[in-house]
Amino acid sequence: EVQLVESGGGLVQPGGSLRLSCAASGFAFSDYAMTWVRQAPGKGLEWVAAVDVYGEGQYYDTSVKGRFTVSRDNAKNTMYLEMNDVKITDTAMYYCMKGRDVTTRGQGTQVTVSS
Repeated sequence: EVQLVESGGGLVQPGGSLRLSCAASGFAFSDYAMTWVRQAPGKGLEWVAAVDVYGEGQYYDTSVKGRFTVSRDNAKNTMYLEMNDVKITDTAMYYCMKGRDVTTRGQGTQVTVSS
């Protein structure tokens, strides 16, 4: 059974930083690209970033490019999202998922950007 557990969210001021983690189990983590998505209150799921199986290919939505960094540690079955220079518009529940399968996302971790 695929299990993804997101953590690391919290309350942060504009311009601050956070590091999110996604711990994976129940599948061969190193065989799959991984994705971060987010959902702001009252809005649909928004694709944020993705990383290929080796961690060498990283892809970002234009709204976060240059501020967020996605990475993974296949030895630890974990993916990360380093969030820098956060903006109020980054406020959302953040989810990780296996590849493009939205049904695999975990319970999410809340990121709130507020002064």
